[in-house]
Amino acid sequence: MKEARTGKISISPARLPAFEILLKVHNGAYSSDLLAARQDDIRLPEDRALARELVLGVLRHQSTLDYFIELYADRAVSRLDTQVVVALRIGIYQIRYLKRVPHSAAVNESVNLVKRSGVTSAAGLVNAVLRKAAANIGDQPGRTIADSAQRRAVELSHPEWLIARWETLLGEEEATRLAQANNKRAGVSFRVNGCKELDNAGVVSELERRGLTIRESAYVPGALILESGDPAILQDAMTSGAIYFQDEASQLVSLLVDPQPGERILDLCAAPGSKATHLASLTRNAAWIIACDVNPRRLITLTEISRRLNARMAAPIAMDGTRNLPFLSDVVFDRVLVDAPCTGTGTLRRNPEIKWRLSPTDPARLSGVQSILLERAAQVVKPGGRLVYSTCSLEREENETIVERFLENAADFKLVSPGAYPDLASEGGVIRTFPHRHDMDGFFAAVFERNK
Repeated sequence: MKEARTGKISISPARLPAFEILLKVHNGAYSSDLLAARQDDIRLPEDRALARELVLGVLRHQSTLDYFIELYADRAVSRLDTQVVVALRIGIYQIRYLKRVPHSAAVNESVNLVKRSGVTSAAGLVNAVLRKAAANIGDQPGRTIADSAQRRAVELSHPEWLIARWETLLGEEEATRLAQANNKRAGVSFRVNGCKELDNAGVVSELERRGLTIRESAYVPGALILESGDPAILQDAMTSGAIYFQDEASQLVSLLVDPQPGERILDLCAAPGSKATHLASLTRNAAWIIACDVNPRRLITLTEISRRLNARMAAPIAMDGTRNLPFLSDVVFDRVLVDAPCTGTGTLRRNPEIKWRLSPTDPARLSGVQSILLERAAQVVKPGGRLVYSTCSLEREENETIVERFLENAADFKLVSPGAYPDLASEGGVIRTFPHRHDMDGFFAAVFERNK
């Protein structure tokens, strides 16, 4: 592995971008966006893989890493400079979780990172803390914490309040398995792009010819999973528009909409475009799709993705779906999708920073917005039409409670069976997926029909 030189300080081309990304995540950015933006900056595939592993690994295990920082530094993380904390997290993560990285490399590189960032005075502290971490690799997370709930939160590296919520929802044993699943790498799943008249068999055959092993999803028709092989080959296919990376559960939502050629379809919260372009793919560009979102910048991303995938739809509309929808009174849709903004607690494998940003009041706060979005969307569903509500949240306030509230006030709608997904069906005729049960993101979906 070659090293990037910054002045007289040598830093590996994987650890430096990981350090820089984690600093930006600390200031509110999202790791997935930053990792995607840095792909071309990191020349070697092995360096890109290590940078990604360091960023996501540190974010997944953040509270566990902070426990060891405080244990070996004998001071609170809040008393340390951010650059020092991030360098220590990267170092301890490598020491405890990456068996192939020599401890000496983890220590030296973290020392160089703080020097490079201008906090030279902390180099000795970083060196001492990481050497203690390497010498005490058998120490168990949270071993010095007397309170069982706090200790459990450190062991599982999740906020204490979130673990408590999941224990109420699932029980202690299953909540533990869920948290443990969140701290593992998510698989690589994708779909073939029907907007370019491609089919699964032909694309899979070509990918397997290039050395990949692909399997079909056990739950979601059309979804494909990379079993083995170089992910860079898939990235090439993604760039060309032949495939699109999308979790199985996210793909399932589009299938529940059941789009048909010639229909009018509204995607009310469409950006960045995963489901809208999937709807276009499923209909082979033969449906009239309107994609809307409150964020104009995210609609730019949707437009770019649509262009790359050759997904044809009406021009995207920037609008607030919680207000009266700007359609003529006689405009109605055969299918309407409300993939509502939510806490995202079902996607922590891919977006681990979310769990450190949420507060216990967020599910209830967002439920108000979600209810309004569903009510507005219902107004433009034609008689006999289908309305799908979905979130990537695990929280009842954002899911079952929304459905119950909607049905109490929408006498002309009924909840209908989602179809051939018995392994994913939950109480009340809705769909739920979980990382620890199904090895996919945690999603919720309910399907309604308007009375004719």
